[in-house]
Amino acid sequence: MVMKTETDIIQLIEEDSWMMDIIHATAKLQLPDWWVCAGFVRAKIWDTMHQFSKRTPLSDIDVIFFDPTQPEEEYEKRLEKQLSFILPGIPWSVKNQARMHKVNSLSPYLSSMDAMANFPETATAIGVKTNQYGDIVISAPHGIKDVLNLEVKPSPRFLSDKELLKIFEQRMKRKEWKRNWHNLTIYKGDV
Repeated sequence: MVMKTETDIIQLIEEDSWMMDIIHATAKLQLPDWWVCAGFVRAKIWDTMHQFSKRTPLSDIDVIFFDPTQPEEEYEKRLEKQLSFILPGIPWSVKNQARMHKVNSLSPYLSSMDAMANFPETATAIGVKTNQYGDIVISAPHGIKDVLNLEVKPSPRFLSDKELLKIFEQRMKRKEWKRNWHNLTIYKGDV
């Protein structure tokens, strides 16, 4: 499948019943400003572009939301349990982006999209959910070009800060994505 647009990505996801089950399970929580994001979307795109017949296993399914009134990590754990009850056997990871800026010592995020814009890589800064009409929608604060071009680059925030860039570089070594997706181009100081 050739993918060039957000519509192509949406079609890819809509044709994947496992992904749709995850999205619909998450929608049942009715969280404010929620998205299923990161590797959940990125890996599906890269698997398809590498013509894999099997899905690359994911260590977790990232669900993000934005709610400044619920800053406790225990609340996120309760949401993970709810999701496990709705759809068991999924490695749920639920994070309130109203508190996650502290992880990288950044300024508070304004929304889930703002949080995604501050993810380490542009290709990971992508999320999907259903809108009020039940249609799949995408959020990609840095666009979809890098993920579709199989390019792994630091997000502008990580590129602009030497300490954050080190975090990006360490993450690339730890993830070893090129071992699985051999056609990737990983940033090496040439953005």
